[in-house]
Amino acid sequence: MFKHSQLETVKAWLAHPAHAELPLHARIQRAVRQLIVDGALVPGRPLPASRALARSLSVSRDTVEAAYSQLHAEGFIDRRVGSGSFVAEVKAFSTGQRVPRREALQRHKEPSLSRRGAAMSRSGGVREQLVPRPFAPGVPETRSFPLSLWERLERQVLKETGTQALLHGDPQGAEPLRRAIADYVNLERGARASADRVLVLTSSQQAMALCANMLLDPGDRIFIEDPAYYGARKAFDAAGLECVPTPVDDQGITVERILSQPHKAKAVFLTPSHQFPTGATLALDRRLALIEWAGKHQAWIIEDDYDSEFHYAGKPTACMQGLDPHDRTIYIGTFTKSLFPGLRIGYVVLPPQLVNPMTVARTLLDGHTASMAQLTLARFMEGGHFGAYVRAMRGIYSERLDTLAGLVRTHLSAFVEPRIPIGGLQMPCVLTCGLPECTAIDAARRVGVELLGLSGLHASGDGKAGFLMGFAAYTPIELDVAVRKLAGALQAAKSP
Repeated sequence: MFKHSQLETVKAWLAHPAHAELPLHARIQRAVRQLIVDGALVPGRPLPASRALARSLSVSRDTVEAAYSQLHAEGFIDRRVGSGSFVAEVKAFSTGQRVPRREALQRHKEPSLSRRGAAMSRSGGVREQLVPRPFAPGVPETRSFPLSLWERLERQVLKETGTQALLHGDPQGAEPLRRAIADYVNLERGARASADRVLVLTSSQQAMALCANMLLDPGDRIFIEDPAYYGARKAFDAAGLECVPTPVDDQGITVERILSQPHKAKAVFLTPSHQFPTGATLALDRRLALIEWAGKHQAWIIEDDYDSEFHYAGKPTACMQGLDPHDRTIYIGTFTKSLFPGLRIGYVVLPPQLVNPMTVARTLLDGHTASMAQLTLARFMEGGHFGAYVRAMRGIYSERLDTLAGLVRTHLSAFVEPRIPIGGLQMPCVLTCGLPECTAIDAARRVGVELLGLSGLHASGDGKAGFLMGFAAYTPIELDVAVRKLAGALQAAKSP
């Protein structure tokens, strides 16, 4: 017979609201099965007779018989004519093999990983807020996106392609989208691209991971901006590369160290059009010097043009890829900043010799990007809707930047000095009140305000304390409310 505690466990299964939709026999069956899996009922243990258990549970004997029959069919119990029902000799649940639950949980906490796996796990990954709140950086406005237009284009695509859109797609990307991307970056970014040089991916993060693993070996060095985009540094660290931090000034990455030590690294990672997080634009003479360095030493330039569509002062500079006669520049772009994060489409414009190996490598990761999204985006771009949307959002974002800058000067002047960017989706602010960066960020989070610290973006560890304030996704009213909350939080943190 069951012990009292085991009988109470079965009764609890019967009474628990979460199991209300299950028939009675299924609840009994699952309760007994769990007792066996947990080791509470050991192999060979006799089970109560169906009549006795039915009486104890206040159910019919047929209900218990149905539960026992299912357990027998699944191999958890043996039924012997004239003797009764017994827990089966299942090796996985035998006394010598059963692992205590606490030990099993401990094993999950400390998995055995490869060196690369451990590095990836330690990095913490790149996590975005599912529901962003001010001032989460790098988040575009999505509430103004023309969903009805997108849905209409999607229906057109589905009507024309039929079930073809439901099949596997070209791992390099749908040809109409590759053609539209090439036309766009040639016209708007001064690139030298063609459809056959474009590889469509799910994100710029995937592009950086591909570059890290396909172009360099573990232990190889790569020059990287300091400060730098955290996702890039994590991708390179996870691939086992040695990142060489290179200082950034108001003209972008400094090149003296790179040129004086030409063989020290096999690649350089840049955000030349709008450096993350400082907002600096890489000067032309430095661009040309790096291009010549890469050509001469057969090194790679990885150019991340992550939010170049949103430039608010003067004309944006052309990308480096269009200036490179040596085909040593890999140009990375994304639609998650210009349209919406849920689209999950990025791309890379590759030198001709890299197209095939990069495409093959991509098939080992995720095969291809969803065809429906690609074809809809292609039509969105071909119809001129992409350009019109970007122009409209550029105006909105510019106004929101002006609003945020004014609010910071009005309410936060005692705490920070804003660094007004000429583009992008976030504004850097340097702390001037002596408040530790972590204290300021924690205080902000307690009042529902999200900030990204600046010092953590510096590999050298000597960056100024401060934070980034994303503004693109938040209305002027939302910005005003959040700035006032932040001012109160900083004041409270500063005054014991």
